[in-house]
Amino acid sequence: MSHAHTFTLASVAAAAPRARLTQRRPRVGAVPGRALGTSLASSPGVASYPPPPHRLHRTASATRLSIATQRARRGAGGGGGSGGRMLPVTKYGARSMEYSADGMGVAAVDEKLWEHQAHLKYRWKVFNEIKDAIIAAEGSMDAFSRGCEHFGFNTNPAGEMVYREWAPAAQGAALIGDFNDWNADANVMTRDEYGVWEVVLPAGTIPHASRVKIRLLKFDGGGWVDRIPAWIKMSTTEPGVMGAAYDGVYWNPPADEKHVRVHPRPVRPAASRIYEAHVGMSGSDPQVNTYREFADDVLPRVLAAGYNTVQLMAVAEHAYYGSFGYHVTSPFAVSSRSGSPEDLKYLVDEAHGLGLRVLLDVVHCHVSCNVEDGIAGFDFGQQTEDSYFGVGEAGYHRVWDSRLYNYGNWEVQRYLMSNLRYWVEEYGFDGFRFDGVTSMLYHHHGLDTAFSGDYAQYFGLETNVAAVAYLMLANDLLHTLYPGIEVLAEDVSGMPTLCRPVHEGGVGFDARLAMSIPDLWVRTLRASREGGVRDEDWNMHEIVATLCNRRYTEKCIGYAESHDQSIVGDKTTAFWLMDAEMYTGMSTFEEATPTIERGMALQKMIRLITIAIGGDGYLNFMGNEFGHPEWVDFPREGNGWSHQFCRRQWDLADTEYLRYAQLGLFDRAMMALDEDYQFLGHGHQFVSSADDDRKLIIAERGPLIFVFNFHPTATYQELEVGVGMGGRYRICLDTDEFRFGGLGRVGHDADHFTSPGGPQTWVGSYPQEPRPCGMLVMSAPRSAQVYVKVEEVASVHDFSGVAAAAAVAKSSGTVRMVAESSLQQPPQPQQQQEQEWEEQQEREKQGVREREQREMEWAREREQHEREQRERREEQWNRKRDKHDHDELYDPDHPPRRVPPPYR
Repeated sequence: MSHAHTFTLASVAAAAPRARLTQRRPRVGAVPGRALGTSLASSPGVASYPPPPHRLHRTASATRLSIATQRARRGAGGGGGSGGRMLPVTKYGARSMEYSADGMGVAAVDEKLWEHQAHLKYRWKVFNEIKDAIIAAEGSMDAFSRGCEHFGFNTNPAGEMVYREWAPAAQGAALIGDFNDWNADANVMTRDEYGVWEVVLPAGTIPHASRVKIRLLKFDGGGWVDRIPAWIKMSTTEPGVMGAAYDGVYWNPPADEKHVRVHPRPVRPAASRIYEAHVGMSGSDPQVNTYREFADDVLPRVLAAGYNTVQLMAVAEHAYYGSFGYHVTSPFAVSSRSGSPEDLKYLVDEAHGLGLRVLLDVVHCHVSCNVEDGIAGFDFGQQTEDSYFGVGEAGYHRVWDSRLYNYGNWEVQRYLMSNLRYWVEEYGFDGFRFDGVTSMLYHHHGLDTAFSGDYAQYFGLETNVAAVAYLMLANDLLHTLYPGIEVLAEDVSGMPTLCRPVHEGGVGFDARLAMSIPDLWVRTLRASREGGVRDEDWNMHEIVATLCNRRYTEKCIGYAESHDQSIVGDKTTAFWLMDAEMYTGMSTFEEATPTIERGMALQKMIRLITIAIGGDGYLNFMGNEFGHPEWVDFPREGNGWSHQFCRRQWDLADTEYLRYAQLGLFDRAMMALDEDYQFLGHGHQFVSSADDDRKLIIAERGPLIFVFNFHPTATYQELEVGVGMGGRYRICLDTDEFRFGGLGRVGHDADHFTSPGGPQTWVGSYPQEPRPCGMLVMSAPRSAQVYVKVEEVASVHDFSGVAAAAAVAKSSGTVRMVAESSLQQPPQPQQQQEQEWEEQQEREKQGVREREQREMEWAREREQHEREQRERREEQWNRKRDKHDHDELYDPDHPPRRVPPPYR
């Protein structure tokens, strides 16, 4: 692949054809950039620097893996009663913030960017020249991005129907469909100077929901071909015919059939807890689910689970269902498998009514190669300035087998930015997750490239500046028109500035997906299962380093697994941990096997530590919150077009006697923890210990203290934990609770008081500065506890007086507050204070020992009681059950029962 690429951009004044266009605003459809050209290879932005290898920024020095991000909670976002309406703007770019003069505002938080200032300044120049050219030609970015009001099917002021299509390479065009009996001579189209074809029809000529296509004459003598309109809002195929080609559908329902938006947009939360979902596979039955079924059946589950944002996959039309929605054929069309555009509007509106925001998984990195089913059919082999796509290798992704957009083309920029606005304004989406951003950022698309953190990999000849400039334009447009919008990037490279605001010179995304985290867990679990690596050999430092490895001031969405880990050929974390025993050992009527006990414990710990220190938001794929078994296998020829593994078995989570319900309950408690304490959106994060010897990780996030014990057998009765603030702490979440399928080994009735000076701790081989305070806790193997400071009391580590030494005392396990009068006593000598402190500590230890003894007695009593109850239940089941084959083994070709029996 050539390092250089053509990019249709230069100074507006430098081109004579553009001079005319600056005197008057041309009609929409103009291609003013066509006469302008420059080469990235000859630009100052490709100056090569040989900086030393540089690791991705951490938020502190190499001796401290702490994170201290500075952020402010966002206020109301794009919502209130505005619905999907655009906020009033007079001219794009008129904002309260000041734009960087040269795009180097990003270097204020990353000085290493100065080594690549030539490239960054060139990138900034490209962005501004495109923006200025658009404003000069179209009047504003607002007008430019309203392509839907000009292209496709619209109504003119006279009430007539107008259809327009940009196809400059075509030599002839005609609109055909059911309305004219597919007669190409009936409605011949005319072409303007910019390659836009147009036809005007009397009002009502094309009935609602009738099929339409455009017939084009190829420029190379290739004859006439039928194509689906590029701006079509709906396309369908013949029901029940596998592999049948799609037809465009004219969608303009009567007023009484149109969905009218009822609910306002929810306020953007301080941190997003995202529920990634696929509508088609969201039902329990082996069939394609609908938008309305998802709205009525699944959205209430999402709300009850504690998530505040839904991320919808596979919404844009895609001919191949098994592509998970990523081989889009018609970017403006709603996938007809799950219903109509009005049904999707109903879904988004219902989500808003529940207080849930909705993000769209948008695919602007490539499109399907299918020429008869979508936009790829508009490529006749013409030159790149007349095409949606690049020419040769620049227009084809060899691994994905898909076409790549020409991001430097004027009309492609209009098409893609209009696409974003269409989803926001027409359907009410609250933001986007951009798929495959890495493929857009580089000419090599991230293939066969190991990103080491060397900045030369991000800013050089392989950088696709045209694509980066498009992303900057798109993010600037979205954040200008919709201040509360949230835009996420799927990028594996870790490019600096990707998630810095555009006005600073950044690319403008709000956050990137922390894609290294699920890779960490898959790698670790695969090594445990296949490589013989013991749990005792898990590397605590590697876990912390991966979870905390993100750029300063650039937010990340952490996740343990997404749809990528659920797809056929891979495994979810629950399946890696428990495998086939998930089909036989998930009944609470049975004693947990060692595999199930370990799997349940680590499943909860992995998810908790990921949300605790893995990012500034959290994502979960539909069903993984309760450990959904099996992978996702879409209907295909290889599985007999079966939907058996392309659904969600919600009954597993709803059945109280199954351990799936316990995992789901823990996930709800985890979401409630963030809702109550807002730690995801908090600026304070500090990992005080990553102890490889004891397999401990201790971290602070917001007001919470997290203690993780990954050791398979070791219990630490009096573990000293460093904390940043003195006071009284209590457990607010425990993975080992009985209700979560744990063993209940840690008592919750104890208060933990801090003492001055925390313990000396280490993160890998790096010594940590001791925390200001410390407290003693119990830590059970394969469990995690979260502590929160409760009830403001005088600082117990301030030795200025009695208030410091004895603000709170404990007697026989009961909290006793010191009277207010005693807090006003004169200071006591230092030696006496320290003696009192030691006595208090001894009383606390004695109280802990007494409580542990009582808890052991209670545990034995509970165990006896539960055993008796279990025996009674099993006796009842034995009387009712049908005969089962107890020797039946799991066979992937013969799936097991949906709900495992409550006995063996």
